[in-house]
Amino acid sequence: MTAFFSTYVPEPVAFQLFGIKIMWYGILIGAGMLLATICACRRAPRHGITQERILDVLMFCLPIGVIGARAYYVAFNWGSYSGDFLKIVNLRLGGLAVHGGLIAGFLTCVVVCRLRKASLPSVLDTLAPCIALGQAIGRWGNYFNSEAHGGPTGLPWGIPVNGELVHPTFLYESIWCFILFFALMYIDNRRTFGGQVFLLYGMLYSIERFFVESLRTDSLMLGAFKQAQVMSAAVFCLCIVMYVLLKWLRRQRTCC
Repeated sequence: MTAFFSTYVPEPVAFQLFGIKIMWYGILIGAGMLLATICACRRAPRHGITQERILDVLMFCLPIGVIGARAYYVAFNWGSYSGDFLKIVNLRLGGLAVHGGLIAGFLTCVVVCRLRKASLPSVLDTLAPCIALGQAIGRWGNYFNSEAHGGPTGLPWGIPVNGELVHPTFLYESIWCFILFFALMYIDNRRTFGGQVFLLYGMLYSIERFFVESLRTDSLMLGAFKQAQVMSAAVFCLCIVMYVLLKWLRRQRTCC
């Protein structure tokens, strides 16, 4: 298997339909969203949420999340997109920033839950493992686009990009997100307060992203720092503060 990955150069086009090239990137991103939606619908009832309500939330969160992911990516690469609207809206060749999608999706979820009078912590706990599952699948789109990879490596699982073997950072994140999916599903059965699963997702994903980002060569930059590392550190700190606070509040209510 490692020999295959070290020699095979992926083709970004899956097939053509009526003369239009259908990209693996879009197929895998779409597959990740579809499986995440199915997962969320199956999980919703155990959190006291109807499947109709979770679909109502996702109907807004998913498209706005994609817009946010693209806007975030374009903003940090404005020099490459300035003045070319068609290039800005062309998602077929890649260019979605996970953090932008998560921020836009989260804010949309807050608004929709408020308007629909749904429990935000319950909805977030329902969605957290599903988000990890969607990421685990969607990351493979980067492989077929030969993007989101690391620097040169002599490891047997290196993948060829521009004639040299590099770290498959998409694969590292995909594996971590699969593990995170199963871990959050397990933790969810033992959660002690609303929002716990979502906050653990935020912490555990941020840890992985911070270290994997250090290997990447195509990172979005924030001055001299890698944007994803700065955002991961900020999200980790915010989530751990919220986790401790909510856990303390639960103990206070229990004691009283």
